[in-house]
Amino acid sequence: MTLKPEISWTDFEKIDIRCGTILAVNDFEKARNPSYQLEIDFGDLGIKQSSAQITSLYQKEELVGKQVMAVVNFPRKQIANFFSECLVLGVYGEDKKDVTLLAPSLPVKNGMQVG
Repeated sequence: MTLKPEISWTDFEKIDIRCGTILAVNDFEKARNPSYQLEIDFGDLGIKQSSAQITSLYQKEELVGKQVMAVVNFPRKQIANFFSECLVLGVYGEDKKDVTLLAPSLPVKNGMQVG
């Protein structure tokens, strides 16, 4: 495993990572790899959409109501006919196909920031 280049504290401060609650999950039929379309409530930041390749470990029904961590200050990215507005964070499994979502260990208010 290769370590990425060191970054400064200023670099880290540019990344806006927030907690949100998944409101809705749909199959993303037009994605190249098996994916879900997520609607996530980030409190005062509003509701954002994201595409996530998490189908191997998570069923749609278990994701609704789950809190997740996401980068919310990336530019929108078009994936097929869908615009992803945030990047949901997770840990890759050894095969890089299974992704375990990052989530707070206790409930927190939507929109709270990692720091």
